[in-house]
Amino acid sequence: MHWQRDWDKLELYKNMIHKTVLLKEAISGLNIKAGDVFFDATLGGGGHSEAVCREFGKTVRVIATDLDEEAISRSTERLVKLQCDFKTFHKSFRQIDEVVKEAGLDGVDRELFDLGLSSNQFEDSGRGFSFQKDEPLLMTFKKDLSSDDITAREIVNVWDEENIEKILMGYGEESFAKKIANKIVETRKIKPIETTFDLVEIIKKATPFWYHKRKIHPATKTFQALRITVNDEMRSLQDGLEKGFKVLKLGGRMAVISFHSLEDRMVKNFFKDKVAEGEAELVNKKPLTPSKEELAENRRARSAKLRILQKIK
Repeated sequence: MHWQRDWDKLELYKNMIHKTVLLKEAISGLNIKAGDVFFDATLGGGGHSEAVCREFGKTVRVIATDLDEEAISRSTERLVKLQCDFKTFHKSFRQIDEVVKEAGLDGVDRELFDLGLSSNQFEDSGRGFSFQKDEPLLMTFKKDLSSDDITAREIVNVWDEENIEKILMGYGEESFAKKIANKIVETRKIKPIETTFDLVEIIKKATPFWYHKRKIHPATKTFQALRITVNDEMRSLQDGLEKGFKVLKLGGRMAVISFHSLEDRMVKNFFKDKVAEGEAELVNKKPLTPSKEELAENRRARSAKLRILQKIK
């Protein structure tokens, strides 16, 4: 089967991976060939790796990383049934250099960074990623936390108002950052902020009524900012891109699916710099976005952008 000629065969298992964003575009754009090493930087629900395994079997070696042990367990259970050459690492993609070394490789041919959360993380993690469920305010990809790990609960109950405002503005681009930060500090003086619903209620009280009637939930940007801060996502992405490019073989391709402007801006600038330095060329000059059909099927795909780079030096 060839991706561009026979994509319809994916309907056989569409229900299993229907929430994998830009699946066709990412796999086609990477132009994977037999003999390649494919690095899945964010295994998540395993949709992209599954597609590679189904298409190439053992002719392509798949290595994948994820900080979420439950995601690794769920995806591995499915992927082992496909009998492909597949190995997972409970690490961040910012450790790709360590992963490549541990896997006994001298580099990889294709890399995919899907920066979105899987449906399972939103719906089943119990760690507070969704503002639609009343869960503990953790927002960390890690299941087992150490004393050095921070949580969203710590941020809203301990950090000073100025720093809370900074992350809401910087990582959430939240126009009501100052008012929300002020209301958080005001509320915690009365009682600790423990759950997602506690925080949603604070956000609603801090923002005007018209803000609650938009298509985007009023808590979206605040939750995004906290999640990015807790997981150090922006610095992880920068490290992942830089190290990923170093271990990418000549002629290899790197694809990144981003879901908000901060991520996309970082990816765009990184790719732009590599092109300017003569080390790479863009596979798609403009980012690819989901089709109308995909958007109708998966609303969470609406902000996704796919950029692909090929290493030439």
